[in-house]
Amino acid sequence: MSGGIHAYSFAPLPIQVFFVGLIVLDPLVVVLVALVRAAGSWLGCGVMALDVIANRITNWSHLQGDPTWLLRPVGLLPITLFGVFVISSSAPVARAVTPPRSTSS
Repeated sequence: MSGGIHAYSFAPLPIQVFFVGLIVLDPLVVVLVALVRAAGSWLGCGVMALDVIANRITNWSHLQGDPTWLLRPVGLLPITLFGVFVISSSAPVARAVTPPRSTSS
């Protein structure tokens, strides 16, 4: 039985630390988005980009052996599609929740 930082023993140590760090990062993104803060959009974008990259690094050997492995409905496909959605919508969401600057002379 493994737990803590080594719960993801299949991944390199920096990625294990990141995956465990998602326990704090994901709720933080949710809170910032719920409070309608642009920082929530940008943090979500960064976390999701790192998550997609970390999952691809971790599963690289599977992809090398069988490139169609990416298309399976469980695994990298939903992570990648959700990542594309989050990353592509982060700038419009951040703009929508940022109050316009006042132009005072």
